[in-house]
Amino acid sequence: MDATRRDALGMVGAAAAGVAFAGSALAQGAARNLGSKSKTLFWVASCTPCDKNLKFDPAAFKDVLGWFQHNGADGVVVLGTTGEYPSFSMAERKAVMEVAGKNKGGMNIICSSGTSNFPETIELSKHAADHGADGLLVIPPFYYKNPPLAGLIRYYSLLFDAVPQSLAVNLYHIPSLSAVPISHELLKALKHYPNLAGIKDSEEDLPQFKQFVAAFPDLNMRSGTDTKLEFALSKGMGAILAEGNLFCRQIADMFAAFRAGKDSHAAFMKFQTQQALMRKLGGEIDSYGPMKYALSQQMGVPQFYQRPPNLDVTDAQKAAIRKGLAQIKEMG
Repeated sequence: MDATRRDALGMVGAAAAGVAFAGSALAQGAARNLGSKSKTLFWVASCTPCDKNLKFDPAAFKDVLGWFQHNGADGVVVLGTTGEYPSFSMAERKAVMEVAGKNKGGMNIICSSGTSNFPETIELSKHAADHGADGLLVIPPFYYKNPPLAGLIRYYSLLFDAVPQSLAVNLYHIPSLSAVPISHELLKALKHYPNLAGIKDSEEDLPQFKQFVAAFPDLNMRSGTDTKLEFALSKGMGAILAEGNLFCRQIADMFAAFRAGKDSHAAFMKFQTQQALMRKLGGEIDSYGPMKYALSQQMGVPQFYQRPPNLDVTDAQKAAIRKGLAQIKEMG
């Protein structure tokens, strides 16, 4: 193909892209869909309870959702990393979302629907939209490492084009596990979609998170770690936290204080102190088995279990967790 023809085709393609952009809801002045009225909300990155036979336990999950609502969570992310999504089948992931959708209790529900292939990701995303999800959290395809930017743009564009614009889409930045980071360039290439809501940043890199927030102040750049929590709040951003499984009330109190214009740092320090106590006692509450055991102890219900390859809680960890929970209760 000669250069003149290539140039002409390039101009046609660019013009078509421009028409598509101009015709989008965002270009016509519609508000961006962030999936919630406020950005400064607290979502628990919920665990997924299993029974002793390692089957998903719908009744237990219903109780877990009610517990989070009772303790002040604004929302819940189902089937994220803490929800062990890679350990569940497509059918099971749909069943988990259906329980969440039926038991929202006024909370904002974000479903983690990502897989390593776009047909299943789209299928799970559409299912979530049909069963009460307010938004999605979508990890990039994670088998192929260092994929080209154009390939990631194409992958996410297939998703955006397939789901309704009423469904907010968040990109999942967790390269420590996925090995595929969410870049500024990727977000910029997808911003013409009015339902690009933001990201969850689950890395411990505060300077990098500050760059995300500075570059995309109109999106909800949610912190996925407690180490970035106060900065996120100071910029009006939200958070999705695994720590919310055990410290839901403490974190919810921090958000409530911030939104009321009060001192949120005191609530943050209370949360940090209690978390440090649990870790010092050796309960390994950052691991799936101990975390689920601790949550079931808090709720006063039978033990929740995790799926392999994650290990079960040991007797020593159980004792440490019970001791820590008792001390936290005394603190008030």
